[in-house]
Amino acid sequence: AMGLVASAAQAQDARFEISGTAGWTFSDGVTGDRVTIPDVGTFDRIDPKDAFSWGLRFGFLLSENSEVRILFDMQPTELELGGTETVSVGDMNVYNYHGYYSYSFLDRDAVARPYLLIGLGATQFGAVDATLGDMQQSVGGGTKFSGTGAFGVKVFPFASPKFGMRAEVRFTPTYIKSDPDGWWCGYWGCYVVEDAQYANQWEFSGGFVLRL
Repeated sequence: AMGLVASAAQAQDARFEISGTAGWTFSDGVTGDRVTIPDVGTFDRIDPKDAFSWGLRFGFLLSENSEVRILFDMQPTELELGGTETVSVGDMNVYNYHGYYSYSFLDRDAVARPYLLIGLGATQFGAVDATLGDMQQSVGGGTKFSGTGAFGVKVFPFASPKFGMRAEVRFTPTYIKSDPDGWWCGYWGCYVVEDAQYANQWEFSGGFVLRL
């Protein structure tokens, strides 16, 4: 009985949480003006290829239901041109760095706990050593502001509040650019209306949860 009481007290004092995830990310990019590359094709969009992804998370439990975390996620992939055909330009990495708030439903000792999260941070698109036909060129990467949001569930199947598993669907939109989309006129004059374009990522992942 003394041992059970001590274990329960330690579980309640566990305030830090470490998670590792792995899954598959569906990615899309943006469209632009049509460009013809001789002997290759005509293209009007550029996208990261859907690919495997993995990540790490470190969090602090504010209460039994609330926590704040930092997230790192990496997708090793390829950059593709789309148009009359789809052509791989070269290998690239996409990195996500986000801080977020997460709220878990149900009691702390529940076997399965659904949760929601929302966060802000940055998405980094790595450099690409591009090859198209006879052309070879190194294309620098860039970092853009992005947000992220997810719905998931944590499962503690071993009657232990310190080790469990998670399954999650996470959406990360990254603003890339805006294109002119016409004019809007009103009392104060006329203005160019722009169409914002985002590179979106949908990640379906699973992983482990470890409380310390």
